[in-house]
Amino acid sequence: MSMHTSFLDELLESEQVSYGEADRKERSTDWGTDNDNGVLPDVVVWPESTEDVAAVITAANEHNIPVTPYAAGTSLEGNAVPVEHGITLDVSRMDAVLEVRPDDLQVDVQPGILGDDLNDTVAKHGLVLPSLPSSAAISTIGGMIANDASGMKTVKYGEVADWVLELEVVFPTGEVATVGSKATKTSAGYNLKELIIGSEGTLGVVTRATVRLGGRPQQIRGGRAIFDGIDAAANAVTDAVQSGVDVAKIELIDAFSAEVSNEFLDTDLPNAPMVFVEFHANHGIEREVEFCRAVFEDHDVRTFEVSDADREMRELWEARRELADAFEPYDPNLSPLTPGDITVPISDYPEIIEYAKQLSEDHDVPVAMFGHAGDGNVHYFVMVDPDDPDSVATGEAISKRLVERTIELGGTSTGEHGVGIGKCEHLADEHEPAAIEAMRSVKRAFDPNGILNPGKIFPENG
Repeated sequence: MSMHTSFLDELLESEQVSYGEADRKERSTDWGTDNDNGVLPDVVVWPESTEDVAAVITAANEHNIPVTPYAAGTSLEGNAVPVEHGITLDVSRMDAVLEVRPDDLQVDVQPGILGDDLNDTVAKHGLVLPSLPSSAAISTIGGMIANDASGMKTVKYGEVADWVLELEVVFPTGEVATVGSKATKTSAGYNLKELIIGSEGTLGVVTRATVRLGGRPQQIRGGRAIFDGIDAAANAVTDAVQSGVDVAKIELIDAFSAEVSNEFLDTDLPNAPMVFVEFHANHGIEREVEFCRAVFEDHDVRTFEVSDADREMRELWEARRELADAFEPYDPNLSPLTPGDITVPISDYPEIIEYAKQLSEDHDVPVAMFGHAGDGNVHYFVMVDPDDPDSVATGEAISKRLVERTIELGGTSTGEHGVGIGKCEHLADEHEPAAIEAMRSVKRAFDPNGILNPGKIFPENG
């Protein structure tokens, strides 16, 4: 037992506190961090109520002990892993649906609920939270709010944040406050809700979220378009968005990604650039499908196949969701670096795709490109030999240059994964010193002792 955290045994039940190495080690990493070099927390706690969270954080603040919020561990930039030991606050047991209000199109949930579980609960009312990321089956609403998550359907439905109305938050001092409003709009005071969203657990711990819901579409069509070249595919996506095609999902898959999918996900995709599409409507969906077909034909689409067959659509999107997991086993000598998460204005989408392809060819390094093309989001994997320092250095240089070019184009280093530890160095590239200092000032105001998720977001120097 770590003596400086012994006060936890007085605040929580014994089954809510663990000093065991296995529990601590599990929460020293997330999907994007090295499994061998994580910093272990001194203790893991599982609060089961807002009162538990407030009690732990109040005591930790009084003892000046770091607290790292944690839930599913599916983040990719070290957002939820400790850098200064201390307490890991795992909210995964706070996973209840508190109240569904179908007449208001709202639901109140605790932060540890998985996205798909939320949607399963509200489905009986014909409702849905449509903006969830593709990891919704294994990631929590609290984590999505902390990382300002989005996903495949952002092009139509926006980010998760666009559906958040009100949050109950425990601040780093242990005080509890409600920010936002259950009303669909409010102008009362500073918009603290938006400060909490995307703050990666550095300003407060969300203990309840009220989110807006939408109706489930009556008509859904989905399929894929195949192109002869990645440039044509990227330009087709940009043209579709600029032309106002009402598409719910529009995802780019390059030929390399298709090859990897075929080999390790047992799919039957052509080894060619593709665009996966899905359309949602309550009536007249065929007009939108034909509109998209006409736009794609202007870019010499090879085939454009869309249907309402549930099985075919399910297989299509399952392959897309699982794609990121297929790159590690693809080549025994190569491993992917942490996936890129750049986003550019839609008019620059073809340019950043072309730039990535050119870097790959210039350095003879495989770079896979796929992602939420409709909102200009590119996920990329740079494949390197992890045992060759020169290979790793080259891969990291490619990724760095891609981020730099993205920012030059008016884009962002992270569209949805957050800054965490991995993107700290790019914050100064993306924001002016005055803006970063304003962020630091906000952090100091909320967290005067710097106890909540320290070491995240901000570059070390400055």
